[in-house]
This record gives sequence, C-alpha cells and structure tokens, in this order.
Amino acid sequence: MILGINLKKYPVKRVFFILLGSLFLFFPGQNHYQLTQVLNQPARVQGTAIDFPTPAFYPVNTGVNQAPFLSARSVLVMDRDSSVILYEKNPLLRLLPASTVKMMTGLVALEHYDLDQVLTVPPVSHEGQDMELVTGEQIKVIDLLYGLLVSSANDAALALAQNYPGGEKAFVEAMNKKAQDLNLANSFFTNPTGMDQEELGFTSLSYASTLDLARLSVYALKKPVFAQMVATPKMVVTDITGGIVHELFNINELLTFLEGVKGIKTGWTENAGECLVAYTEREGRGVITVVLGSNDRFGETQTLVEWVFANHRWQPFLPTQE
Repeated sequence: MILGINLKKYPVKRVFFILLGSLFLFFPGQNHYQLTQVLNQPARVQGTAIDFPTPAFYPVNTGVNQAPFLSARSVLVMDRDSSVILYEKNPLLRLLPASTVKMMTGLVALEHYDLDQVLTVPPVSHEGQDMELVTGEQIKVIDLLYGLLVSSANDAALALAQNYPGGEKAFVEAMNKKAQDLNLANSFFTNPTGMDQEELGFTSLSYASTLDLARLSVYALKKPVFAQMVATPKMVVTDITGGIVHELFNINELLTFLEGVKGIKTGWTENAGECLVAYTEREGRGVITVVLGSNDRFGETQTLVEWVFANHRWQPFLPTQE
C-alpha cells in the first residue's frame, strides 16, 4: 500500500505511471514572476502594438482682450476640433433660426439623394430668396444643393423636399429625426426653408439654439461636398439641357473680405432678425461662430473672429507627470 493505493489491484505499468504522476504533487510550479523574485531581477516589460493618438490641441484664453459685447440675443463660439466653447451668451435659448435651417435641409438631401440624380421641379413658391427655378425643369441634385447653400434659395429647398419619398412632410420628419440622432435637444423644424410660417398646414414655428447650430456645423463640415458648397462665393448652374441658367451669389459677405472665412450659412426674417453661422480657419485652427437675433450679423461675427484669434492660443493637452 503506497499513498493509499492498493498496488495489487493494478498492473505494473499502470502502477509506474501512477507513482510518476504523484511525484509532481510534491514539486511547486515555477513562473516568470517567482523566478524574478528569487533571482532579484527586474520585471520583464512587454511592448504593445497600440498606436496612441497625437495629443489634441486645445484653445487657451490668454486674457489679453476682454470678450466683446454683442447685440445678438444668443451667441456661441466653438473650437472645431475640440468642441471647446470659447464664448457663449444664452447658448440654450430657443430662437427662430431663419435660413440657417437650410444646413439641416442640405444634410438630409445629401444623405438621401445621389448628387447626379435628376429631379423635376414641382410648382413651388418663390417667396423670399430663390434661384428662379422653373416648374417642370429637370435639374441635378448637386445643382439644387448649390442653390440651397450658396444663394439660400427657398425654391431649391422646396424642390428637394417635395421630391423626397412621402413629400415635404416626410422630409421635415427626416430633418427632425436627424436632429434627434445628433442630440440637438433644442432644435425643431417645421419646414425646409426656415421661413417663419409654412403654407402647407404647419402652424408651429421652427426653433434652434446657438449650441445646436454649432454642433450641427461641426458635423456638416466633415462632409467635403457640404464644406465646398458653403464656401463658394458665386457660381452658375443649369438644368440638364443647359437651356435654363441660374446665377448664384452667396449672401455671406464675410467670404470676400474676412481672412479665413469658409462659410457656412446666413439667415434673416423679420421675426428672427439677423442670423449667421460662420466657419473661420487660420493657421490650421478652425472656429465656429453662431449669432442669432443680431442687429449686425456680419459686423458682430467679424468682432468675434478677431477676438478669438487675438486672444487664444492652441496648445497640446498632455497628462500631468507625477
């Protein structure tokens, strides 16, 4: 009897393996960490294949100049890359957005239609700013989008919306669904134009906050086609035959004289006042400015832009070393 095992019950070969296996019970195992402790060696460091991102640059206020006073009811300035807010005044206030709504109109159209898709222009209202579309005209989506985002054409917005599956009502529902997807909690749209009233049965008014419009701008500018369109000062588009010509002029005056401005959308109605969402880029740093309900949208935006770049520097954010 060995280790409580009656050897008479097992063949010799099996007994040998049992005894050999039982020997391992009396020898402790070894691993790298035990050897390191016994031999007093430093712990082995194993490299990884992870590529850590480049440290992000964040704007830092130098405090050189005091923030400007502005007449706009709501104002927001946001750094493009970090989403850091550099200036705010009533950023969550829900206000009439006027034609800044057309940023969302353009996004929904971009994400639904092919740019070369040809649409037939329905009978549309020519109230307010338009590109003088002709009923029955066949025109590519890309040219309607240029009309929408360059000259803020209401007829282009209606043509895009009314050709959408389910018509204008379904298009507006898609605009609000996109707002929900982007967590724009203080935005709601009742039409694709930004007009204060809708002729087709919608009685409520659209609204948006400067914070939501800034976030929407950051998202939209990541789309190269959108960014190119809103930065275009003027251009000419035609119907598919080339016989109907539309000259487009951007209403954003800052495109022609303020350094670094690259769009993005103007807005005005009597009730909304002057509105402007602008994107300015200097030395690789991009800033979104939004003013709603302003008495001087271009002048106040210029003041904001100059204040931002004179009063901030961008530096990498690094963890503190202890």
